Amino acid sequence: MGITHSTARWVAPLSFAIDFAAQQYGMLSSPNMKDVHDANLSFWSPQPYFIAGFFFPQQLFQLAWLYRLYKLDPSRSAKDKEEAQIMVDFVPYYAVGNICIATWMVFWNASALKTANVFVLVNSLTQLYYIFGRLPRMNTRSTSSVLTYIVSKTFAGIGVLDFLHNGSVAYFDHQGPNTLVKVLTGVGFGALASCSDWIFGGCLVYDLVALAVGQRGIGETGWSNLLGIFAVGTAGIVTAKNWVWHPYVKEDLAAGYEAAPAEDTV
Repeated sequence: MGITHSTARWVAPLSFAIDFAAQQYGMLSSPNMKDVHDANLSFWSPQPYFIAGFFFPQQLFQLAWLYRLYKLDPSRSAKDKEEAQIMVDFVPYYAVGNICIATWMVFWNASALKTANVFVLVNSLTQLYYIFGRLPRMNTRSTSSVLTYIVSKTFAGIGVLDFLHNGSVAYFDHQGPNTLVKVLTGVGFGALASCSDWIFGGCLVYDLVALAVGQRGIGETGWSNLLGIFAVGTAGIVTAKNWVWHPYVKEDLAAGYEAAPAEDTV
């Protein structure tokens, strides 16, 4: 999925703009995305405002990432080339995610939930593959690495919630949790937490809190309490894992770099 930096500079912002436009459509149309959510509830339905609360700051990080991607000039120095490549490697996965989310919105607002779920699956699995299969450890001395890490990890983190939410309402509409659902939720989040850094692990905890609040709001108090316990347990696993194994590194990139004035504050 490799592309050049010159291509990445327009593919990434274009996909962001398409997704942003689709989100506006989802909020302003009738029925809107929350109307569809409220009409289709299941055992993995979160509190919808938690999703909105997540995306607002996440989009600010996306804008910072896009700005840096655009401003970097790989031909200027070896360090710039390395910094740019870190970001370019993520662009195809980022673009696929944005297009999938935008397409999901169209089908979601049409209440075509099974079709919408296909695009959620593609996005969630794409982002999970990237963070576990391609993304190197975050280098805290590289702005490109830090921003790419935050954007990709949060994309994947909310993708887990999307995966659960959309799958449950598409195939188990207005059904409560059975024993298998409870076991899969606890085991699944525990397994992901055991291989998570602070950022993705924090997203998992956030997902569980969103689910707990959402389920309490529809009367599933016992299930909500259990999800809260899972959230505490997930936070404990993430904390223990990252105390034992530090997830980030501090490495100098290629020598010979002089920061351009436009990049000093990126």
